[in-house]
Amino acid sequence: MSDCPECTPRNLSRRTFLKNGALAMVGAALSPGFLARAVEAAPDARGRVLVVIFQRGAVDGLSMVVPHAAPEYYKLRKGIAIPREQVLDLDGYFGLHPSLAPFKPLFDRRTLAIVQASGSPDNTRSHFDAQDYMEAAAPGNKSVHDGWLNRYMGTAPNKNAFRAVSITANLPRSLSGMQPALAIPSVRSFGVRGGKSAERGFEAMYSQSASDVLHGTGKESFKAVETLRKRLSGPYQPANGANYPRGNFGQQMQQVAQLIKADLGLEIAAAEVGGWDTHANQRGPLAQRLEEFAQSVAALHQDLGDRMQDVLIITMSEFGRKLEENGSGGTDHGHGNCNFVIGGRVRGGRIYGQWPGLAPGQLFEGRDLAVTTDFRDVFGEAVVRFLQCRSASNVFPGYALLPNRFRGYLA
Repeated sequence: MSDCPECTPRNLSRRTFLKNGALAMVGAALSPGFLARAVEAAPDARGRVLVVIFQRGAVDGLSMVVPHAAPEYYKLRKGIAIPREQVLDLDGYFGLHPSLAPFKPLFDRRTLAIVQASGSPDNTRSHFDAQDYMEAAAPGNKSVHDGWLNRYMGTAPNKNAFRAVSITANLPRSLSGMQPALAIPSVRSFGVRGGKSAERGFEAMYSQSASDVLHGTGKESFKAVETLRKRLSGPYQPANGANYPRGNFGQQMQQVAQLIKADLGLEIAAAEVGGWDTHANQRGPLAQRLEEFAQSVAALHQDLGDRMQDVLIITMSEFGRKLEENGSGGTDHGHGNCNFVIGGRVRGGRIYGQWPGLAPGQLFEGRDLAVTTDFRDVFGEAVVRFLQCRSASNVFPGYALLPNRFRGYLA
């Protein structure tokens, strides 16, 4: 039985951002004429792209990257532990869940690395608080209202409307703030929800508005819609034999590839996948979710080919799960977790971070994997070394971002 009152469908459905808005374009501080200037700046813009994937619901990192040489893992997970003979060994101690098989070649080719025992110094086990803290990059601080990715954008503002795009219905917390960003649940249907008739109605409403701000912003929004449609017209054919799963997350990854290849000046792409809150009957559903997850990310990697040299993928989840399984064949909310980092500039084929161990005296609060790498150091390495931000102190409020705390997963 779940120990998580937040995890019921009713409560999860209340946690939305600007849900069911009229436009599938969401942003902040959109001044009149911004999108027109932005669209003019977009053509043929190609550079580095950071792809952030949030595994919402607290994925069980101890099942994703299995410490198969740790006796405590098998002692406390007698019903749900991944059998040693099924684990895809990485270094003699850790191995991948068999459903993450598409990640093994990436690890072997050294384009995938793992940061172990990462997470938040805050000890909350609330999904909502932990997600907010991680996306704000301000653990325990509810006074920070913008997201770490939006603050990064503020260190070097530009006029490109397609600089930051989330392939979701709602703008994620990490991209909220003063810098404009887009939420596009589907690049093929980008625009006004409701089809052409609804679109004409909104255009008429905006054109007749007495407010110059509303009129200007609405008018330029439709110009951005038309620009994206032109760039992404026609059916999409993945390259290099890539095959995306048909589920929602697979389609998110395909759309990330489309946006990158469109050379619109994309710098940040956000995506998310849920279904990780495995309080009961964990083994089967978790395996299915991991299979779709790994196949989708691996397809993006294969599709982009040589472009992966300028792409960095980081995965994250709000916290991990308890070491000991519960009485329902699942795992309850925990603490430490792991990150996957993938890209051409990644020093892959390695597992980074200080492993705290799983013995009773080594567990956080006597029950969970301890955190030895602050998630802000994982994010910070991407911001400083990949995105080459020179004022990263503005991205992580109240946190001394010290390069000697970076784990070195980037070349």
